Amino acid sequence: MKSILSLALACMAASTPAVAQGAKDGQTVFNNACRTCHSVKDGDNRLGPSLRGVAGRKSGASAGYDYSNALKDGSLTWDDATLEKFIENPDAVAPGHNMKPYTGLSNADDRKQIITYLKEQK
Repeated sequence: MKSILSLALACMAASTPAVAQGAKDGQTVFNNACRTCHSVKDGDNRLGPSLRGVAGRKSGASAGYDYSNALKDGSLTWDDATLEKFIENPDAVAPGHNMKPYTGLSNADDRKQIITYLKEQK
């Protein structure tokens, strides 16, 4: 019984850094791919709008940012599937957006990490 408890505690301890590392990886990927134009601080609009609270929100909803016609009408909901497609190929999702020269992120794992990170930014 003691060895089972020890094994369970060892597994729990080993899994905790992986979760923390996953969040750290998402922030790192976001910083490398998105932070030049976007922030996750509330109201900190830069070349692009703040992405704080973007998960589940309608497009064009960040206060104080002048969106392109492609995004300001609120026709998109930033759910996981839409974020995935947009981060991969924004031209396919919202032709006429203002995110040039960004053309998308091809690495599926990086996109997933960014989405996970953005969902944590509430």
